[in-house]
Amino acid sequence: MFKTLYGKLAIVLLGLFCLIGAVAIVLTLYTTRLYFQEVNQKLNRTLAEHMVSENILMQAGQVNDAAIKELFHLLMVINPSIEVYLLDAQGTILTFSAPPEKVKRQRISLAPLERFLSGDEDLPILGDDPRDIDREKIFSAFPIQRLNGQIEGYLYVILGGEELDSVAQMLKGSYILRLSLWAVAATLLFVLLTGLLIFELLTRRLRTLAVAMETFKRGDFSQQSDSSYRSQVHFATARKGDEIYELGTIFTQMADRIHQQVGQLKQTDLLRRELVANVSHDLRTPLTSLQGYLETLLLKEGTLSPQEQRTYLEIATKHSEQLGKLVAELFELAKLDSHEMEPHVELFSLSELVQDVVQQLRLAAEQKRIGLHADFLEDLPFVSADIGLIERVLENLIENALRYTPQGGTVTVVLAHRNHAIMVQVTDTGCGISPDDLPHIFDRFFRVGANDQEHSTGAGLGLAITKRILELHGSTIEAQSILNRGTTFTFHLPAAHPSIESIGSSSTRHSP
Repeated sequence: MFKTLYGKLAIVLLGLFCLIGAVAIVLTLYTTRLYFQEVNQKLNRTLAEHMVSENILMQAGQVNDAAIKELFHLLMVINPSIEVYLLDAQGTILTFSAPPEKVKRQRISLAPLERFLSGDEDLPILGDDPRDIDREKIFSAFPIQRLNGQIEGYLYVILGGEELDSVAQMLKGSYILRLSLWAVAATLLFVLLTGLLIFELLTRRLRTLAVAMETFKRGDFSQQSDSSYRSQVHFATARKGDEIYELGTIFTQMADRIHQQVGQLKQTDLLRRELVANVSHDLRTPLTSLQGYLETLLLKEGTLSPQEQRTYLEIATKHSEQLGKLVAELFELAKLDSHEMEPHVELFSLSELVQDVVQQLRLAAEQKRIGLHADFLEDLPFVSADIGLIERVLENLIENALRYTPQGGTVTVVLAHRNHAIMVQVTDTGCGISPDDLPHIFDRFFRVGANDQEHSTGAGLGLAITKRILELHGSTIEAQSILNRGTTFTFHLPAAHPSIESIGSSSTRHSP
């Protein structure tokens, strides 16, 4: 219990109140004693004066034994706690009413008596206790004078005898004082219990938050464990604005981030497994074919005709190119996923870039007898993007369109200015994509018509790379397709500010 925050606070509060209680009791006893002394001394201030005025205690410097004896007897009857001492002019004790064996002093200091008789100092004033060398007590005093005014001695009356010497005796004799002490103790106990209850209420939310953290720590990051700790955090953060609310909010944000990262790790692990499985298959096929043809060339080196050798070499070269392209695409996709490749954004003419890419791929299109065209206005504004990565996107989309477009078909690249952005569309008149395959075409290693040898030459990474590049630019790509009629890919790039000089000045449409 004492290891918890509540236990520690309770111990500290208990110790604090015990200290406060002890100090309060000590102060109460001290002030009570001072008050008692003050009241007693004020009430009996003139006691010694009355005794001197009513009795002739000294004559011609000699003690009047008869008067002293009568006075002692009278005081023993009236108030036994009063002690009377007769002093000479120097403070030496001449006679007293106490038992002789209990008197420890022979002389009383006259300085307190002079302050008492002057009346200029607030009471209580303490004087020497003849019965104790180290103690002082309240008193009443009055000088004994001759007719000529010369002081012969002093009457020194101790107002508090042995019956009032100890605190225990004061408590025993004072009901009010005992009641006050009990009231102080009860008040401290009530405040202590109230403080513990307040600490309990204040630390309840904090304990709940601690339990939620422990639940989260033991959880498996599933949906069930997620809901269990969230209910606890919701209770702890129900009261907004305080530090516990901020702590709970920060913890929730941290937990959400951890959940997200765990989900990303699981997704990454799943992609890694799929990558290993697909790569192992895609690498094995060209490698096996390449190895087979090379072994055939070695084994039949002297029996193959030059034409057969050339055919085998062309096939081996083709598989080698496929293998190299696959490896390059894998490295490229890995760099894009690991954020090692950051877009180098700059302003450039997208229309000029499209013309360059179309010109590079025109020969491949002519070999397949496919028409490749670019359709755009020459006054299009610049775009803000990475020119190298966007060129890679255009190459992937156009090559993909050429791959799935039959002879006599067309591939068209369209550029248009739409809402402060440049729209890019790559349209083909190919075989199209079935509705079942369309949602998966941007998945890694997914190939439309995988069983069709004519269309399955790719590794299935081109569109995945394209999507990732556009995501790095804050853009998305969409695909629309109709079976046996064609497919259209569309994406947008942010246009430059209108103040940037556009390409050309005419509004004619370009279609090379």
